[in-house]
Amino acid sequence: MAGEMADDARSIFSRAALFLPPPHVSLDLLSSGVCVRCIFRLFGVHGDFYSCPFLTGPGLHYFLKLQNGSQAGFSENGHSSFGLHQCSYTSDESDVDQKYCSICLGILQFPHDLYLGEGTSKDNFSIDVFVEKIAESIKIANHQIDGFFLEVSIPPVIVANERSIWSYIKKKYDNEAWFKNKALYNQISLKDALRLSITESLEKKLSVKSGANSFHICLAYTNSEASLSLQNSLRKVQSSNRRRTEKKNTFTVAEKENAVKVVDQCGNGQVDSREQLCSKSDAAILKELSSLDDHTFCDLFELPPKKASNSCKLMITYYRMPMFIGGRYLKFSRKVSQTLWIIDDERMGEASVEEIIGTRALEICRGDSYKFHAAGREDIDVRMLGSGRPFLVEVSNARCLPSMVDVVQIAAKINNSEKKYVMVRNLEVVGSEAWNLMRVGEAEKQKQYAALVWISRPLTEEDLQSISSVNNMEISQSTPIRVLHRRSPLERKRIIHWMKIEKIVGSSQFFLLHLCTQAGTYIKEFVHGDLGRTFPSIGSLLACRAEILQLDVTDVKMDVFI
Repeated sequence: MAGEMADDARSIFSRAALFLPPPHVSLDLLSSGVCVRCIFRLFGVHGDFYSCPFLTGPGLHYFLKLQNGSQAGFSENGHSSFGLHQCSYTSDESDVDQKYCSICLGILQFPHDLYLGEGTSKDNFSIDVFVEKIAESIKIANHQIDGFFLEVSIPPVIVANERSIWSYIKKKYDNEAWFKNKALYNQISLKDALRLSITESLEKKLSVKSGANSFHICLAYTNSEASLSLQNSLRKVQSSNRRRTEKKNTFTVAEKENAVKVVDQCGNGQVDSREQLCSKSDAAILKELSSLDDHTFCDLFELPPKKASNSCKLMITYYRMPMFIGGRYLKFSRKVSQTLWIIDDERMGEASVEEIIGTRALEICRGDSYKFHAAGREDIDVRMLGSGRPFLVEVSNARCLPSMVDVVQIAAKINNSEKKYVMVRNLEVVGSEAWNLMRVGEAEKQKQYAALVWISRPLTEEDLQSISSVNNMEISQSTPIRVLHRRSPLERKRIIHWMKIEKIVGSSQFFLLHLCTQAGTYIKEFVHGDLGRTFPSIGSLLACRAEILQLDVTDVKMDVFI
């Protein structure tokens, strides 16, 4: 078995050697504390190499020695050991404190003490253990998954370490012929190398495929000690720039004394607390790093980066991208608002469409929270009838992937509820693109209404003809008085597509007004005129006082996903 493992290691190193620099350079990097996977990625080694468990420092060290003609490293039975024991660096490493890669700070070595709150072990480098840890965490979190996407976050100090090692290589080997054929842009990022290392094993462990999936496995790496050191170094540059700026200005004596105090406080590269240093965003630090010219960078950082005795720490979290369940709802009560409505800590209405539908969806999907989106809204005292109003429930971090059976169950619980406030139809799981489709369709839709209207005089046949003759009539509406406290005072042009009157038997002053309008029309104000703020109105068209007593939405014409 050991012989087979050694043969596998020899094969891997032989294939990788086609991309690597001369042996003396790789040996130099090993002795500088760079791990094998970082050496591979720095020189653009592609393929399935990274997931191999035999990528140890001793293994590569032995292979490179063989290339240089050395015969060291054979066991008593004649087989080469290839450093298959899981340690990180060469057997002749003299720095006993060196445990982790000076570039990735242990990320690509998968030490057992990588996880926050866990101790170290003697044999502490293993991809298998790393993958097992992730799989266990997903199981504990009780996530149902059909795939996954690996999301990786690394501290900016890794970027500084990479630049430092490249500066070191350039400074030392710039005159050698091989260097001219090695391009920096061919290197593989640490994030990609990490994915290449663990994705295949993770797919097998979870029995699903990796790809553009809504379920994200988030690996967030931090190294507070190295990050503080990096930020202190960058502050030295800031202090130096500040001094140069101050020298160009003329100060009074008092201003000079004050400036000296500022420089003294900042010039040592320290700040008041660790929290202040850690508060700076990674993006800001990366921007500062990229702004440094090569000369300043080389003066500021060690070449090569110093050997690491502390690894990065890892926090593993999981989340699913928002899931959408869409359909149409009907509202039969005039005491139910569309969304939760609270004024001065007092609930308005008996319930809300948002809660009735959203809580059921959240229960089935086992998510963290939900948001309710609808194609427009109706007032609390307006019923939503006909085919219903399109809506979406956005569920955050759903732990369950609802099947069609689950969706039917959600609809059944809503439609069979005791109070019958709300019903849903055409319920289904839809993609995230549905949200944009609904927003676009909302602006273009037409809506039909049925309004119970009273006028101050008897209805005549001329009134019926006048109203029914309306065809795409434009009206002007200023922001209604009833909503001025929460909406901007604007004037809007809207279209009344058609209207017709349905008489009520036994009454000459009450009638049902059926009408179709452009989205965004204020129907109540169109009936009574809103003290002249809507013109023309039913009142102005009939030349009498008109009041709306009840209003129903009877149809929302909208070609969307439901």
